[in-house]
Amino acid sequence: METVTTLWESTGIYNFSLPNLIMIAVGLLLVWLAVHKKFEPLLLLPIGFGGILANVPLIQMSDVGENGFLGIISAMGLDNGLFPLLIFMGVGAMTDFGPLLANPKTALLGAAAQFGIFSTLIGALLLTMLFPQINFSLSDAAAIGIIGGADGPTAIFLSSRIAPDLLGAIAVAAYSYMALVPIIQPPIMRLLTTEEERKIEMKQLRHVRQVEKIVFPIIVLLLCIMLLPSATPLIGALMFGNLLKESGVVDRLSKTAQNELINIVTILLGLAVGGKLAADKFLTFETIGILLLGLVAFAIGTATGIILAKVMNRFSKDNINPLIGAAGVSAVPMAARVVNKVGLEANHHNALLMHAMGPNVAGVIGSAVAAGIIIAMLG
Repeated sequence: METVTTLWESTGIYNFSLPNLIMIAVGLLLVWLAVHKKFEPLLLLPIGFGGILANVPLIQMSDVGENGFLGIISAMGLDNGLFPLLIFMGVGAMTDFGPLLANPKTALLGAAAQFGIFSTLIGALLLTMLFPQINFSLSDAAAIGIIGGADGPTAIFLSSRIAPDLLGAIAVAAYSYMALVPIIQPPIMRLLTTEEERKIEMKQLRHVRQVEKIVFPIIVLLLCIMLLPSATPLIGALMFGNLLKESGVVDRLSKTAQNELINIVTILLGLAVGGKLAADKFLTFETIGILLLGLVAFAIGTATGIILAKVMNRFSKDNINPLIGAAGVSAVPMAARVVNKVGLEANHHNALLMHAMGPNVAGVIGSAVAAGIIIAMLG
């Protein structure tokens, strides 16, 4: 009888707690969103599965120890910020900066969308003042604000540096809102633009020469080194990956960065982030605040990009469709696709995809620069 009791007490059924069950349900929800809704499946699927593993009773899979499968992965590349840098390298190798070079003023839209980062930083500090259950430091608030850039790797890189305890919640919020771009952005876009504005057609972009594409990543890197060295890890990885692609002499390395490397790192990154979803760390008032602030940050970033595009259209010789301002958040290329879809709904001849890619890739650079500024200020 004693043996049976011991065996029963060693089962998961006996040791499950309500918080564990809630977090396993959250993990299953993320898996469902990835599989059924196809919301950012490359990341939500491993994050959701990692979240389930992190809440297995009796064994601490998120710790670095005998059973710490997720903890070992996290220590290998998440806690030290390596995985986000490798992701940026792969993103750079897949990115075409041609639309940005063809219409450089759209870089302003990518910069405007970062306004959500700094406004949400202030919002996080206000929550701390208003609710005694929430206690965000300045570093915590800055890490939460970066969600507004809609750039998962940047959010992870920054939070691993200045707010490691909030890494799981910030990563889940960042990638969840990236996945929900097709749901969150269209209502904001329609609210802030008129039917006539959404119908505006933009002229075809000029052809960008190969030499321009090769020189661009080098110039951006040199400017970053001189003006904001703290952003060099992110910008350097992004520009190195892009130079592999545009140089045309290292196709094997470029294809590896675009495929094998980024795929392997995506699996490891997703599982490691899921490992941060242990119930005792995730089910807090701070997490609720992070999820709400992340949504606000994303909405503000979308709105400011559209508003600036409306202002630019008034003073520009060439027509600018304000919708492309929404692509300034760096959810590449999903935000640009959403802009194109909403534009086509208003005007069947209105192909905005390539025009939206300009502010979209500028947003990637902008969020990395914002992260560099925060690191420089807060260490």
